[in-house]
Amino acid sequence: MGKTKDKSGPLARRPDNSAFKQQRLPAWSPMLTANTVLPFFYLLAVICMLLGVWLLLLVQSTQEIKLDYTDLGNCNECFDLRRNVSNAVQTCTCWTYCDIRPFHAHCFIFWLSPQGDVFFYYGLKNFHQNLRRYMDSRDDGQTLGRIKKLKNPSSYCAPFDKDNDGVPIAPCGAIANSMFNDSFTLNYHLSSSRIVPVPLLRTGLTWYTDKNVKFRNPRADNLTLAEVFEGTRPPLYWQKPVYSLDPHDPNNNGFINEDLIVWMREAAFPNFKKLYGILNRADPIFEKGLPKGNYTIDISYNFPVQHFQGRKGVVLTTLTWFGGQNHFLPIAYLVTSSLILLTAVVLTVAWWKFGKDGKNMKE
Repeated sequence: MGKTKDKSGPLARRPDNSAFKQQRLPAWSPMLTANTVLPFFYLLAVICMLLGVWLLLLVQSTQEIKLDYTDLGNCNECFDLRRNVSNAVQTCTCWTYCDIRPFHAHCFIFWLSPQGDVFFYYGLKNFHQNLRRYMDSRDDGQTLGRIKKLKNPSSYCAPFDKDNDGVPIAPCGAIANSMFNDSFTLNYHLSSSRIVPVPLLRTGLTWYTDKNVKFRNPRADNLTLAEVFEGTRPPLYWQKPVYSLDPHDPNNNGFINEDLIVWMREAAFPNFKKLYGILNRADPIFEKGLPKGNYTIDISYNFPVQHFQGRKGVVLTTLTWFGGQNHFLPIAYLVTSSLILLTAVVLTVAWWKFGKDGKNMKE
């Protein structure tokens, strides 16, 4: 017997005659009528409105203080000193005063809630960390602790890869070179004769992946951290080498210094704030937060802002699970709810005008 020839022609590529391939399976197609669409619009508007009101109340429950100290009070002397780059190595300190009481403050209306943690931030204005050339000016291999990269930084760091003598810089790059280096001490005036420093936790500020994955110190057996970094120089405008950034905690030095890690995570917008410390509530005086009273902030004024027409300040705030005082999402929900409700009302009026049964609709 001869072999049966394969099908050819226009029917050769025809799908099988099955319910699935011929699209004969049962399907559900919703009927979009006024009786089904309008209730959905009203329900969605109510849900968005409730979410917006809830988030707005949540955001309003956080307390926040913002203080611009760029040229405030005696900080004006430091502000003038930092105009000249040649004065970068000279130390300058100043202080500012705050009176925290319920519904009253010396410079602002503010009262920290006695319950919950208090977070201390520093902030900058008009500082663009999101420029591509600036963001690329770093060597991730170096901050990962690779010995070869320590003294042979990437060309991406240029011109901040080596100093004028040709000695490699660690950490290299524009980001590390421009690290914010003001330091703060918050003091609580318990009485006219007793001043208590407010204890701030200077660790636990970073993301877990940054602290344990992206930033590591070079490993060298039986060598101190200073000996590991021997043969390198700190960035041009640093006052301390990377291995002694935190004299109070030897485990917070080198590339795993948390101030460095926080700074190296670039901000998306030119006006930003970064975490500096968290109130240590182990002290009985600050067990419930910051008590009302008089406070001063001692500032080691190092970071210049004149060259980019910037401003700098400090922020004290309480947080919720939603974060700090960010009104964007609550307002977005309320605006969306209003638009949906307006659309529902217009559709309802149109439906009522032309007739519920469609008799008044013109074909």
